[in-house]
Amino acid sequence: MREFIIRIGTFFVLIGIGIFILFLASDYADKPNFDYLFWAVLSVTVGLLLQRRRAPHPPSGRFDILRRLLGGSKDNEEDDE
Repeated sequence: MREFIIRIGTFFVLIGIGIFILFLASDYADKPNFDYLFWAVLSVTVGLLLQRRRAPHPPSGRFDILRRLLGGSKDNEEDDE
């Protein structure tokens, strides 16, 4: 169920981007329709709120060597105390 909610959030973000493009097109035509802007902001906001439930990605370990050379990571400092 959690993955489904995250996908719905992504859907709302994409719909919001599309509606924002419609707003830009209406503004370019010198007849700005601010309803498009309102719905775009609302849709993107709801989408981002639903996507906040996503679990953080695991650390990739790209900079482990650099961290060891510069004195260790935060985890090592907490273990020393």
